[in-house]
Amino acid sequence: MSAVVWATVVRPRGTRVDRAWAGRVEQSEVGDTVRRAAAGDKAAWDAIVESFSGLVWSIATSYRLGQADAAEVVQTTWLRLVENLDRLREPERLGGWLATTAGREALRLLRLRGREIVTDDEGRFDDAPSALPNPEETALGAERKRQMRRAFAKLPERCRRLLHLVIVVSPPYAEVAAALEMPIGSIGPTRARCLDRLRKLLDADGGSGSAVGC
Repeated sequence: MSAVVWATVVRPRGTRVDRAWAGRVEQSEVGDTVRRAAAGDKAAWDAIVESFSGLVWSIATSYRLGQADAAEVVQTTWLRLVENLDRLREPERLGGWLATTAGREALRLLRLRGREIVTDDEGRFDDAPSALPNPEETALGAERKRQMRRAFAKLPERCRRLLHLVIVVSPPYAEVAAALEMPIGSIGPTRARCLDRLRKLLDADGGSGSAVGC
């Protein structure tokens, strides 16, 4: 990779960015753009950052990190890309690489924070019920979560990644398509099939598949 150092600007969440990523880098051109950036083409690097910043930010903030920690995850993810730009085995799958790296960095930071959930939005707790759930309700809730985790773990990896992106992270479909290298039009039907499989796995485990949202 070129010795030129490129500074990635950390864009605070909520700052408006152009989500029409295909206007900067066509999906069919991602691999070539990565190779040009690795060769020292700053315009190619800028196009990558502009095209995938929304996806990286969406992944970072999906872990309920505070603003400063989410910004650190984003910055570290871009740093990892700079370090590996000329070593990516499949540069055309850059979206998936960035999504995976951002998720790993978020989990690493959570471990460093002692698994403490950090948030800048203290108001999110204002609507919490004043009365604590009784022990039976707590036990039932814990069991439902365990059943959901077991069922989710049995899904194919592609289903797990898709549901995590679409339901938990919830970026624009263009960014999901970029991360998973799939046509935008197939995201909805694939999501429905994955949810149906999850319902069946829950039913087989004695849980309630009807609890899985559509």
